[in-house]
Amino acid sequence: MKLNIIQQRGLWWFISGTLVLASLVAMAISWQQFGAPLKPGLDFAGGTRLQLSRACLTTNSCSETIDLAEVRQVLGQQGLDSSSLQVLGDDRQVISIRTRTLDVDERTTLQNALDQAIGPFDPSSTQIDSVGPVIGEQLLVSGLLALLVSFAGIVAYLSLRFKLDYALLAILALAHDVIITSGVFAILGLVLRVEVDSLFIVSLLTIVGFSVNDTVVIYDRVRENIKLNPGLHINDVVDSAVNQTLARSINTSLTTTLPLVAIVIFGGPTLKYFALALIVGFLAGAYSSIFIASSLLALWRDRSGHAYGESSPHEPPETLS
Repeated sequence: MKLNIIQQRGLWWFISGTLVLASLVAMAISWQQFGAPLKPGLDFAGGTRLQLSRACLTTNSCSETIDLAEVRQVLGQQGLDSSSLQVLGDDRQVISIRTRTLDVDERTTLQNALDQAIGPFDPSSTQIDSVGPVIGEQLLVSGLLALLVSFAGIVAYLSLRFKLDYALLAILALAHDVIITSGVFAILGLVLRVEVDSLFIVSLLTIVGFSVNDTVVIYDRVRENIKLNPGLHINDVVDSAVNQTLARSINTSLTTTLPLVAIVIFGGPTLKYFALALIVGFLAGAYSSIFIASSLLALWRDRSGHAYGESSPHEPPETLS
């Protein structure tokens, strides 16, 4: 089967435009609710994380799992309704609470209330982490700076390997991937209260590297086809290049995504959303490399007068008979 990338580019752009618009709307709504485009986790917003383990774990005498409804009731009595909760462990006897910054007295009061309602808890296994807002802001700025530096590095590399217009169009495709991935997590934050932490920044950097690799493969084939067929229109060159690399792009995406699906299904809560972000980003990256970066290159080259390689800005080069 041969894809007509250029002929149907309006469809590809409509799909991408719809996803990007939905992502931007979700991030705008999230900004109104949380003061940020995504629901910030403890790493960025600052706050306190309590991890409590039931004392019965040490004697293997636990008969019932922790009831989140009871925990939320206790938190509501303490004025901590917006806290994030997770039950951890195979036995579901460990609870992790992420909430606003608590002082020593507030933490003690909360621990005593939980101990009476749900406990007793083992004080020796209690973990308390606190992140101040200044540290959280520094982590966020550092993460965004790393993302911008990666974009700048990609522009420099692609400009040297190809040309500046190739690089800028590849960055547009990468921005498409980052926005869609962020939009999905904005929706998850609004619906399921999923928070993003420093691992999310790591996932975005990984997505950028994976996506640009696919784009480079297609652009490299475009360049080779231009040299081999200098009289061929850029639309036909791009169509040919995409179809020649299509199997490779699909196989790479599938073999990378399948292990991540296993992590989402069977992995722990820490890695589950990290793997989910990679899945969304890798799929968006494969789509943008095949349908967006390639079709934008064909349009730009056609409009800029380089539809037939570099030999003439307006006419196709003469070919030997």
